[in-house]
Amino acid sequence: MMRALLTLALSLAIVAGIAAQGGAPAPPINPAIAATGGSVTLDTQTGQKIRVTAIATGLVHPWSLAFADPRTILVTEQPGRLRVVRDGMLLPQPAWENAIPPNNTDGLHFVALHPGYAQNHLVYVSYPKYGRQGTTLGISRGEFDGTTLKNVKEIFVADAWETGGNLAGRIYFAPDGMLLVTVGDRDRICCNGGEDNSLRMKAQDLASDAGKTLRLRDDGSVPPDNPFVNRAGAKPEIYTYGHRNGYGLAVNPADGNVWQAEIGPLGGDEVNILLPGHNYGWPVVSMGRNYTGSLVSDEPWFRKGMDNPRMFWVPSISPSSLLFYDGDRFKGWKGSMFVGALTTRTLLRVSFNQPSQAEKREPLLTTLNVRVRDIVLGPDGNLYVATEQASGGRAADGTLLRIEPIQ
Repeated sequence: MMRALLTLALSLAIVAGIAAQGGAPAPPINPAIAATGGSVTLDTQTGQKIRVTAIATGLVHPWSLAFADPRTILVTEQPGRLRVVRDGMLLPQPAWENAIPPNNTDGLHFVALHPGYAQNHLVYVSYPKYGRQGTTLGISRGEFDGTTLKNVKEIFVADAWETGGNLAGRIYFAPDGMLLVTVGDRDRICCNGGEDNSLRMKAQDLASDAGKTLRLRDDGSVPPDNPFVNRAGAKPEIYTYGHRNGYGLAVNPADGNVWQAEIGPLGGDEVNILLPGHNYGWPVVSMGRNYTGSLVSDEPWFRKGMDNPRMFWVPSISPSSLLFYDGDRFKGWKGSMFVGALTTRTLLRVSFNQPSQAEKREPLLTTLNVRVRDIVLGPDGNLYVATEQASGGRAADGTLLRIEPIQ
């Protein structure tokens, strides 16, 4: 029966792809995500069987999720819409839309809720901000009334203007109530067949927000205890520097520190442990290669005064998100780190302190053939992931999945 469903789903996907793309077939769609309500059971290395269920489909490049309440999930769509999923249904009207230039498809990145959301209903979003200098990263906040994001106000604009290059934009409230923000290195010439590192060197320049993790108060102002507040020529909002493109932020309950996942070039993806004022090396220290195939750095592993990554990947997995699971609902998963992987189309589970293999890495969801964009822990104790089929285009093939244990 499952084989028949798979064949039917693949056939429908190919037909739909040919019709939509003028003859170019769409990526295969697994029956678990072919329609809302579809589900599939998967085995894991710990013996814990999991059920993966599609609870919402028809999303266009969903990048980020946040639970407003146990029934309501906010989802960002890259073209610029903040969508609402309630009781497993995608509401037709967006809660908010970002005004972007015509024919542009990059309008919204990440969403986060204020630590006091239950009282103030404040929601934060990050997005490309367009201007005469090109683009940079902007952050706004508004009040969510259950259907609409109201009184939206821009509270911060990064000093990272460029005419291209990655923006990143992960936003995350740390345990101290401060808002952490990742800003990409804005290297618009990384992939043009050369090895010019002049733009990516902004990640080492404290006078620029490019290639940094920033730390802000909830109103977008700078906390007085930031590491570079009193340094001449340094941006006071900078918390850490020497990053390429940070996409994941999460607190590891085992050590209480914020960990960050970032995408490298050809290889050299990293997970770093963020400490205030520290330099994480990009681009003068990297295990990655330029898109020409040459090494990014002549000292790829260590340079004095710069922190090594906690772990890295060669070849690249393109980490999109980060989560630590500290519950008991999933057998054998307590203490695991989960990393969404775009290029390898998996959800990666990393388990620490394992016998004979200290950091065991288990790929999950590989049979679904989807790019995992974000992962969050739901109020019900289950895991929720946002997925897409491809990195570009306007196809509404994004899906919100629930992962639950089967006892």
